[in-house]
Amino acid sequence: MYGIFMECWVSLKLFFGNPLLPIILLASAIYLVITEKDISKKIILGILPIVMLAGFLLPITKIVYVAAFDDGSDTYYRLLWLIPMYMVIGYAACKLIFSFEGKVKHAAVLVAVLVVVILSGSLVYLNQYMSMAENMYHIPQYVIDVCDRIAPDEGDVRVRAVFPSELVHFVRQYDTNILMPYGREMLAVQWDYYNAVYDAYEKPEVINAETLLEATRQTKCLYIVLRTDRKIDKNLASLGLKLIDTVGDYLIYSDPEIVKWYEEQGVKIEIP
Repeated sequence: MYGIFMECWVSLKLFFGNPLLPIILLASAIYLVITEKDISKKIILGILPIVMLAGFLLPITKIVYVAAFDDGSDTYYRLLWLIPMYMVIGYAACKLIFSFEGKVKHAAVLVAVLVVVILSGSLVYLNQYMSMAENMYHIPQYVIDVCDRIAPDEGDVRVRAVFPSELVHFVRQYDTNILMPYGREMLAVQWDYYNAVYDAYEKPEVINAETLLEATRQTKCLYIVLRTDRKIDKNLASLGLKLIDTVGDYLIYSDPEIVKWYEEQGVKIEIP
């Protein structure tokens, strides 16, 4: 039980990141339990957060959760999403400020609250993962350039293409008319799904072109998007594919066999 408790404790610390946040949350909830007169607010913003924090740390809670869900060990932390953390902290801060009379006292308490907020967080714009948006979609411009090159016209049949893993998350956000043989489920290691295209395209250090082509044709991929520096044992053009364009660091191939398959289905495909 102690080992499970420590797992819960580590999950709690990782979830909050800054150790001041759970302290502020707990202090805010306790303050509302003591001072709030509205019983519904007292329960929702005061009592429940305390009960949920305590319940999260109980080993029995994790045991039941893991038994109920196959991936429970990896998703247990999501129970903390149920705590309205910033509502509790914000409401408690406002209640504290207005509990003092006079503008000077209001200002003094407000400054104190702001100091606590500043010390408990960080400026997100200085985070290493933040970057300046390149366009209105807030996704890398090279993703848009590649998608625009192969996207069907409005009203035309949707096309299927295989992309390098670094593009997969963005393609669906940008254009739902471009389908993929696999999505982010293949990029999450813990899910361990099988997909023939993914296995042929992403897993080997050097792609076996014939194996890849066999998999993409089974899933009716009209396009194969390949990084220019990706190692492959044969040039796809030598296997009958057409290099229609090079967009930035990506080669875009179309497959005449899939074009033919579409025509057999009575669908005319225009390669842009």
